[in-house]
Amino acid sequence: MSDTEATQVTHRIDIAAPADAVYRVVSDVSLWPLYFPPTVRAERTRGDDSDEHIRIWAVAHGEVRTWESRRRLDPAARTVRFDQTRPADPVAEMGGRWEVRARGDQACTVVLDHHYRAVGDDPSALARITEAVETNSTSELAHLRLAAERAGAERDLLLDFSDTEVISGKAGDVYDFLYDAAKWPDRIPHVVRLDLKENVTGLQYMEMDTRAPDGSVHTTVSGRVCVPHRQIVYKQTKLPPVLRAHNGEWLVEDAADGTVRVTARHQVLLDPEGIAALPAPPASLQAARDAVQHSLGSNSRATLARARAFAEAH
Repeated sequence: MSDTEATQVTHRIDIAAPADAVYRVVSDVSLWPLYFPPTVRAERTRGDDSDEHIRIWAVAHGEVRTWESRRRLDPAARTVRFDQTRPADPVAEMGGRWEVRARGDQACTVVLDHHYRAVGDDPSALARITEAVETNSTSELAHLRLAAERAGAERDLLLDFSDTEVISGKAGDVYDFLYDAAKWPDRIPHVVRLDLKENVTGLQYMEMDTRAPDGSVHTTVSGRVCVPHRQIVYKQTKLPPVLRAHNGEWLVEDAADGTVRVTARHQVLLDPEGIAALPAPPASLQAARDAVQHSLGSNSRATLARARAFAEAH
């Protein structure tokens, strides 16, 4: 261990929502991919509601990174202490604490502390870590406030839907088609351009241009976590103005009859301000919901059809 003192930083934000509601989001990491833009995937690997080990996959500096942490939760004090047990280079040490301080029944302050060191105490690495902590902490707190203050409207803003294709082929071929996204511009008509970076096998960062039915081209940026031959979880980090969040999953499953079931799942949070700012906004929130589901679902079904043709041709 180095004798160099760890860097310590604090971020805080005031939220017009009950402290217990805010603490619920902080304490339940399964909600983080929906509410925190950098987080692609998060899960508890072992433990319980007071002492748990978690694994997080998140976008930082144009790539997907993963680490494991231990968290000690105190619901009565509304605090969560965390320490990375397997930091990812260039992080040598990372820890901190969430604290939700009540300010009456309908308001609170969230304080997020970090302490960290770089591998070899390298100054340039430390600067990168500091920038990532600053960017992600500011973003997480801002989106935590959005989630908590709009909790009452979430039912109307949240979409969760899926499409499934049954394929007479091998699961490995289907997975390979979905995994090798760099070839999509040659394989999927609505994909115009795709740049993919994969510094660690299975952790992908990609920028994609897709053409809509009206001929317009839209750019999205996504982080993807790939589990060989089974699952690809992704998170869009650059979104169209009508969305606050878009998470997705490709799930590949062998069926008992020898076929392969492939499911494309979407979880979306609409942005009411972004919808209202459109040149020709939908007539109602339901119309916006229908339009978003149709657009995302159509692209997924087109990709599934191409995956089916690819697998069955093999």
